Amino acid sequence: MGDRKRAGDYLLDIALFAGMTISLVYLTRNILSTFASTMGDPEKEKHEQAKVKARANLQRIQKSRGADQAGGDGAEDDGQVQRISDIELNEYESQVALDVVAPQDISVGFNDIGGLNDIIEELKEAVIYPLTMPQLYSHGGSLLSAPSGVLLYGPPGCGKTMLAKAVAHESGAFFINLHISTLTEKWYGDSNKLVRAVFSLARKMQPAIIFIDEIDAVLGTRRSGEHEASGMVKAEFMTLWDGLTSANSAGTPSRICVLGATNRMHDIDEAILRRMPKKFPVPLPARDQRRRILQLVLGDTKRDPSFDLEYVAKVTAGMSGSDLKEACRDAAMVPMREYIRAHRSTGQAMGMVDPSKIRGLLTEDFFGRKGGGTVIDDNRKRRDSTTKTVTAKSSGDEYEDVEDDHLTAASTD
Repeated sequence: MGDRKRAGDYLLDIALFAGMTISLVYLTRNILSTFASTMGDPEKEKHEQAKVKARANLQRIQKSRGADQAGGDGAEDDGQVQRISDIELNEYESQVALDVVAPQDISVGFNDIGGLNDIIEELKEAVIYPLTMPQLYSHGGSLLSAPSGVLLYGPPGCGKTMLAKAVAHESGAFFINLHISTLTEKWYGDSNKLVRAVFSLARKMQPAIIFIDEIDAVLGTRRSGEHEASGMVKAEFMTLWDGLTSANSAGTPSRICVLGATNRMHDIDEAILRRMPKKFPVPLPARDQRRRILQLVLGDTKRDPSFDLEYVAKVTAGMSGSDLKEACRDAAMVPMREYIRAHRSTGQAMGMVDPSKIRGLLTEDFFGRKGGGTVIDDNRKRRDSTTKTVTAKSSGDEYEDVEDDHLTAASTD
């Protein structure tokens, strides 16, 4: 009996020892794996998540482009649309792929832009068509290929970014909306690798447009006192943009176009300007342009039959498209404010407001703000406080808008 008891004790001790050993091994393995994943590559999980998101974004864009072709768009062949799902991305290209814009995410088209018809037509003929349909220009060889760079410049609020949105929506090319934060990394040399990834991804997805808003902040004039990393990024950008690998073995240039927008053209490096042969000045709108902008902004706004659109377009000389939109917003609040105050004076609850009883917009609403000043004058003073004279560097072109002794905006060489 005693031998049986000792044998049972031995078995129990062995079982307890085995359980403790297994638990210790399991805990040690978890601790070591956590330590290895933390200390070995802290950025690995971040890159894996970026790759998954990038793949999902590209697949969503592919579905959108496939639906457009099924509807008869026909801007590209089936092989081009199918190829996007086979693109292999490295960790840097995955970060850039998150900035590829899906056309369905942008609601602005060329028809939503007022007063820039000449620029829109030239963008289509000189940039979009050569990129997306090069066979139409094959008789001209490389002379009629799409330019390597396009610059939109002019005063703030005149529609440069809106033009870029319309290009992304209607061009048929892959559109990379490159953010400054995308190219900023804490590790030395990673920003250069991200710049290389921008062009390698665009080359895989061509035809492609790389858009950089406020390009003067990224590719400004190189100075002796600037940080070494900033100068290296600019050098890398220019090398890949117009360097040895910018064309294939047959000498045909890549179907990649860099589109930039700025209101400080003189701050851009001269080497960058040389790589942007097509420059489109976007000046302050003239009277016809302002009339078109007002028609678009006030399209669904309730207006009084006596409202004089032509007069408002006449007296708003010197205002940008953004100023016109804000002036319309302030003027539209005048009848709303009157009705709210009249309704509250009756003692009724605000939930019982009837929008159909609000009067239509009057011409006087642009001038009759109580408390000093007018809507138009306030917007004009805001513009005058930021810039007295609008001067832009162009190819000898001069743009002036002089009407009824109002403000003058000129773009001179």
